[in-house]
Amino acid sequence: MADTRLVNHSDNLTDITWAHAVDSQKYLLEVLNSDIDFIEADILLGVIDSNTDNEHLIPIMAHPPATTSDITLESFLEQIQNHNRIVEPSKVKGVKLDFKTIDAFEASISIINNIYDMQSFPTWINADILAGPVNNTETIPVDPKRFFDGIKQLGPVVLSIGWTTKWSQSSLEGCYTKEHINAMTSTINENLSDEHGKSITFPVRAGIAANSLEHLTSLYETLKEKHNVTFTIWSSENDAVDVEKLRQFIFNFGVNKVYVDVPTDLKNQLHLGNVSLL
Repeated sequence: MADTRLVNHSDNLTDITWAHAVDSQKYLLEVLNSDIDFIEADILLGVIDSNTDNEHLIPIMAHPPATTSDITLESFLEQIQNHNRIVEPSKVKGVKLDFKTIDAFEASISIINNIYDMQSFPTWINADILAGPVNNTETIPVDPKRFFDGIKQLGPVVLSIGWTTKWSQSSLEGCYTKEHINAMTSTINENLSDEHGKSITFPVRAGIAANSLEHLTSLYETLKEKHNVTFTIWSSENDAVDVEKLRQFIFNFGVNKVYVDVPTDLKNQLHLGNVSLL
């Protein structure tokens, strides 16, 4: 079973720190030389800036709508692995690969398998595989069946699977509904029926998760006997969030079951420092 935890953080996942959109060579080097624990980056099919062959698309580190980058997925993984192999265990970086399209993911499978030691270093594969709240019609989910078929070709990665969302600084109502939970449960059962003990983290948007304790608890209870289930709370910079409800969400599951990947201002409001294991 792939371990979602990093050394020194197994009792309190909310302590883990994150770097986002590490999609350039300069930023990657900065993060590798920092105390950040987890590196999150986006993968698209595109071209390298210096490459004049615009017809041959390869996995690159970039976020839509970009189509070029100065670093390929292959180089990105090589550099992180080289770092992880020479540092002490407490300095190892986890990596979260966020795939925006199924084509980018499928083109990356052989690269990940050939380049990265998923057995030794925390490796997450992230995708929004289902449509979710609130009335989100702008983002197309990654095809779930093709996604799971690809996952089965990889080693012991952590599945980071969620719903597309729509939220804003004025949003106050909306939740992950019973229908969203049932769709996710069915999708997992259909595609992982022969796999027990898989590590799955559900990325849930902070403002929506705060309104969804009952339904997300149901998701956890349904899957926890068969899989190693956690949640990853995330938020855009200006999202509306009911802080007290979000605190209740975190402490309902315990700090050993919830990652908190949110802007600094919001994390400070949550007052998660020096909490005991629940």
